[in-house]
Amino acid sequence: MSSPVSVSGLSYAYPAARGGNSRLALNHLSFDVSAGEMFGVLGPNGGGKSTLFKILATLLRPGSGRVRLFGQDTQAARGTRKRMGVVFQNPSLDLRLTCEENLLYQGRLYGLSGRDLARRVDDALGLYRLEDRRRDWAGSLSGGLRRRLELAKGLIHDPDLLLLDEPTVGLDPGARKELWDHLGRIRGSRKITILLTTHLMDEAERCDRLMLLHEGRLTAEGTPEVLKGEIGGDVITLETEQPDTLLAGVRERFQAEAARLGEHVRIERKQGHSFIPQLVEAFPGLIRSVHLSKPTLEDVFIHHTGRGFWNEGAQQESRGT
Repeated sequence: MSSPVSVSGLSYAYPAARGGNSRLALNHLSFDVSAGEMFGVLGPNGGGKSTLFKILATLLRPGSGRVRLFGQDTQAARGTRKRMGVVFQNPSLDLRLTCEENLLYQGRLYGLSGRDLARRVDDALGLYRLEDRRRDWAGSLSGGLRRRLELAKGLIHDPDLLLLDEPTVGLDPGARKELWDHLGRIRGSRKITILLTTHLMDEAERCDRLMLLHEGRLTAEGTPEVLKGEIGGDVITLETEQPDTLLAGVRERFQAEAARLGEHVRIERKQGHSFIPQLVEAFPGLIRSVHLSKPTLEDVFIHHTGRGFWNEGAQQESRGT
């Protein structure tokens, strides 16, 4: 059975502006998504997520490499689009139409009509708790309700694959929770494959499997627990006014896996709680504060890229050999 999504050697570069150079957005990506799983693409803004999403949604042609959906090349088979539902980060609702009308028009785009379409619209309005807003203009809805309606649109034709681009951007915590509750109900009611892009760690944690995308490259892939387990141990973060001095000292004295991130020195170490007293004793007056934690997905990103997830200006880690 063919994978819902199979990507091999995918690269894409945006054309050069006048007098400039082309910009490489994706660099030789290869990955597969299994049927029925929720697969996340985690990365900071500007890392290539949106470009990848547009290619999977068949809005951009691959620059090189191959992208297959359900075993068929994305550019060769129009039928693959009927098996996909797509929810973009930017709203696609017609705000001048009612909730019901938005769903009706979306269904007709996929060849639905008559009683079948009417039933699907009724079911969608009920599932997404929009029944009492059926005849309200989409423009009158809150951000959370609009996102629900977007999701209903993407699923009106009962697709096998759902693509979600930053699904909860701009939503408050309550609306985010509601959206994830809806996704959980969808997965519980039918077998559907979901691929989502996100820059939010808590959303990535919900995925069955995910890949880390940085500067167009796949830097790591696996389940959240496996990825965090690769670090093996604890993460110690030291705040200091002399990060370069402290970093050099930690590496020289303890041969530890360490990196500078802004005004902090980050160390990966097994049994970190027993290592902290040694650090404090070895560098009196250099350490302002110490934080000990188990590895997070952000730590996984730092481990593989040498950069802070939220601070692209952080210094790159130079690992000792």
